[in-house]
Amino acid sequence: MSPGSAAPQPGSPGAVRAELAAFLKSRRARLRPEDVDLPVYGGRRRVAGLRREELAMLAGVSVTHYTRLEQGRGDGASDSVLDAIAGALRLSDDERAHLKDLARPAGEVRRSPQRAGERPTSSVRHLLTAMSEAPAVVLNRRNDVLAWNRLGHALLAGHLDFDAPDRSADRPNLTDILFLSPQGRALYPRWDEEAQLAVASLRLVAGRHPQDRRLGELVGRLAVQSQDFAALWAHHPVRTCSDGVKQLDHPTVGTMELFFQSMSLTGSADQRMIAYSAEPGTPSEAALRLLASLSRSGSTTEAEAEAEAVD
Repeated sequence: MSPGSAAPQPGSPGAVRAELAAFLKSRRARLRPEDVDLPVYGGRRRVAGLRREELAMLAGVSVTHYTRLEQGRGDGASDSVLDAIAGALRLSDDERAHLKDLARPAGEVRRSPQRAGERPTSSVRHLLTAMSEAPAVVLNRRNDVLAWNRLGHALLAGHLDFDAPDRSADRPNLTDILFLSPQGRALYPRWDEEAQLAVASLRLVAGRHPQDRRLGELVGRLAVQSQDFAALWAHHPVRTCSDGVKQLDHPTVGTMELFFQSMSLTGSADQRMIAYSAEPGTPSEAALRLLASLSRSGSTTEAEAEAEAVD
């Protein structure tokens, strides 16, 4: 980019083209000729990874066609061409889907006067309340917290006001907390792994929703305020994760290993619920039960405040 030139606005055609170009270059750069059974001749190669010509040959497409894609001109590319390039680049299923999202971005979606996906339904709120023994949180696609139950709040962000999700100006964002708050960093002993997954998931969502201005603003702000986020984002990780195990080091009840499950909420645009549980009979289950008891009595905030005062 030349001095004084402006960066493409998030969601603009220029920004989407730049994302497609950067993604393809990053995936081509990570492959070496020997990785794909191509001959390696003597002398120093001037490019990292495969050359465009080598990648086009592996995919069975013309160099001109591939070059257009790597210049961000994905319009008109067929599924067969994109699949061939994805195969040559050895993309994962998530990366393949991301390539197609970038090559053929969806148009602007008409918005209703009231923002869809920003308020959980009454039935979802009742379900959260009923889940008294399982931490649970409802998120939108940007990872804004739309609602949580008492135990979910105590587990993930007890230092914040429980009612904050009900106020749009104060609504917490889990990616914000992870990268920008001391509490978020301290909560995850394997913070690097958690950060990598968070960025990979967010990039996948950004590819699916290039017109989401608020998502673009979130990414821009995090890139400015967190060097860690900016470095991870620059590597174009792409991955989705709907279930697994997380290790947490909670300030009140100590270390826990919890299962998590993400579930899409039908009838609600881009809302999902994440619930946590512990293996029965383990110290993690005992710690979670203690946290549940403290959250019901309202003692978690006091305990965390005392811990911060001691520090």
